[in-house]
Order: sequence, then structure tokens, then C-alpha cells
Amino acid sequence: MFKIGYIFEKLLYKALLVSGWKYDVVQSNLNFVHSNPSKIIYNKEYKQIILNLTHHVSDILFDFSSFKKLPHDFGSYPFKQNGITYKLSSNSEFVLNKMRAGGIFLTAHYGNYEAIGPWLCRLGIPLKASYIPLKPAWLNRIVENRIRSVDKRNYSVNARNPREFLRLLDEKNLFCLLMDQDSRIESAAEATFLGKKVHVNPLPDFLLKHRPGTPVFICWLDEPKSGNERILHAIEVIPINNSINDAFNRWLENRIAEEPTLWYGWTHRRFYSCDPQIYG
Repeated sequence: MFKIGYIFEKLLYKALLVSGWKYDVVQSNLNFVHSNPSKIIYNKEYKQIILNLTHHVSDILFDFSSFKKLPHDFGSYPFKQNGITYKLSSNSEFVLNKMRAGGIFLTAHYGNYEAIGPWLCRLGIPLKASYIPLKPAWLNRIVENRIRSVDKRNYSVNARNPREFLRLLDEKNLFCLLMDQDSRIESAAEATFLGKKVHVNPLPDFLLKHRPGTPVFICWLDEPKSGNERILHAIEVIPINNSINDAFNRWLENRIAEEPTLWYGWTHRRFYSCDPQIYG
């Protein structure tokens, strides 16, 4: 399976480069947020973004089962499996244990973000990840039943109205939301991200308004360059005036500053609702 995944990864990487997949969007985003544009640097970053992305797509397709076999007990970590050592970052055990009682969990298209879901489930965390069903229907069934499913339990949820979101919290689930996308609905909240004005999803602040005191968590997966470790990070963040936007955006900015090519939001039109002209 390793060889198949490796070959797939290399072929996909070359195919995306040749086709120029999302090239213009990535270049527009990089040019927009950087004060000193450099086409040479941007080309290099684009290639690294695509390289990282294809690696993680290959992980999902060919090695995702590894995350679904991780131990439940914190004391079992570090845990070695198939030559990879899985670790919980220092000080994260307390936060992860608190996540077992539910709350709001925010994350981003950063690194192998999909792998966080099954890992949390294996740790006994009652995860419910919000998502929009994919099309066509057969692809959505694969994602629900083969990818976002652990121990025969599907952890994705298509919650369609505020009452369903609140019900999930009341039932002590950990409600997960990808929070780094451009919100184009009328009720979108305003915030700043990478020095630019952006629109963000108002849902977390809505939930906090109606369920004040709900804990808010952020997780991310770290893969040191040695390639032999996977480290799960978990932190709790404190809302300011019942808003979590600033705390989340500052966290993501710090991750991007550490390794910009692991944020796949560069391939999205993140700034479109506020600055559509940058995309031509």
C-alpha cells in the first residue's frame, strides 16, 4: 500500500503542476498579503503547497486507517505504528480530556487536518464535524462511510439550522467547524486576517451567545520534517466579548508564520467577499 500511495502522490503532484491547478488563486492571495511581491518566491511556495497537499491526499486515501487504530488511553502515547510515532503534545492531555465533555472545536485547512477527526474519536472524544454534503452522492457516501467514520460510527453531521447546532452542544458533543473560509452570507462577521479585512462564519459567536461558557478548543497536527512523527496539539482559547474570531485568526496566523505552505487556504478565494478585485 505504501508503494501505491507513493506513486499516486508523485503522479498527482505532477498532474496538478502541469495543469496549473489553483495557480492564479494562490498567486493572487500571496501577492495580496505580502508587501514585497516576488514571483520567484511565490512560484516556489506554490510548488511546495501542491507537494504538501498531494502528500496529505495520499495519506487520506492510502494510510488513513492508521489514525483509526490509535489507542484510547493517554498513557499509551507515544505510540509507534508502521514506523511512525504518534504523540500528544506537552500540556495537551488536560485539554483533550476536557474535550471529552463536549464544546466547540475549531480548526483550519492546515496540514493533515482530516486526520485529526479519527484521532480524536479514538481518544473517546464525542466529535461531530459539520460539513456540506459533497456531490455526486456516491462521493459523499465514500467520505461519510469510509473516511469520516471510526469504529463504525460516522462523526460528520449535516446540521442545517441553529437549533440542531445547539442540540449537539446540549447533548455534550464536541461540535467541529472549519473556520478559515470566506463567509459570503449576509450575517457574516467581520475580522482581520493576515492584515486584511475578512468575513468569517458567525456560527461560533452565535453558539456562544446562546450557550455562554461553552469551552472552545483548537487542534492541529504537526509532522516534523523527519517524517517519522505525528504530534497532536490541543489548546483551549478564551472568547473576548463572546467572540472567538480574533483568537482563532491569531492562532492560524502563527501557524502560517511557522510554515506557510501547510495552509491550504491559499488555494481558496479567502478574501473574495471583501476584495473580489484581487482575483481578476
